[in-house]
Amino acid sequence: MTGDLYTTLEQRFHKNPKRHKGVRWEDVKARLDAADSKILHALSEMERTGGEPDVIGYDKATGAYLYCDCSPETPKGRRSICYDEAALQSRKENKPAASAYGMAEAMGVEILNEEQYRSLQKLGEFDLKTSSWIATPAKIRSLGGALFCDRRYDTVFVYHNGAESYYAVRGFRALVRV
Repeated sequence: MTGDLYTTLEQRFHKNPKRHKGVRWEDVKARLDAADSKILHALSEMERTGGEPDVIGYDKATGAYLYCDCSPETPKGRRSICYDEAALQSRKENKPAASAYGMAEAMGVEILNEEQYRSLQKLGEFDLKTSSWIATPAKIRSLGGALFCDRRYDTVFVYHNGAESYYAVRGFRALVRV
């Protein structure tokens, strides 16, 4: 991990203790030091694309710390994209540059599901002006749809759209286990 990224993650961790109550930086640091290059690449890509990754939880079963995009709005470097590769290929004209799932795979991250998105919203107010694609149940996706979330009126909303749609203010939030 580059020194700059490491410093950024440590500073963000200390600046936002509400996101990870009871978690000690020394323990997170030990996991980061032992992490393989794929995990470090994922964190680097989350940061590079504007995600501002921070620790939001701990998985007792695996011992992993959960890093999630904590940027106030959906990351700028991951907007104006459709849902997945099938949706991208189905567009005949005005194709976006990428899909959320294509980018997530290249980055080595997971796209948040609805439960994870709602949990994130308990730690702060996110996506007040933007929206984020979330993992969509197979049945909805098989019918051409996809789900996205945002926060308006102090409430988290889940919506649907055609998976091939894309908007300048819609992207995705990522999760990586360290």
